[in-house]
Amino acid sequence: MAEEFVDHLVVCHLGEILDARGMTLAELSRLAGVSVVNLSVLKNDRAKAIRFSTLTAVCRVLGCTPGDLFTLREI
Repeated sequence: MAEEFVDHLVVCHLGEILDARGMTLAELSRLAGVSVVNLSVLKNDRAKAIRFSTLTAVCRVLGCTPGDLFTLREI
């Protein structure tokens, strides 16, 4: 299978953080006020952008920082 082209090096660790906290996307959605669809796009590394209001809400609920949620992939 050919490697998919990615135009950025940002990796989202939402899945790992949710697993570590025993939380589901649905629960995060309810607590953060962000749709499950938008959270799923983030979790599956398909997001092209994120609103600061969404990032703030997710980080508040998860008790993390943007630096915990995102890292840069090695090239």
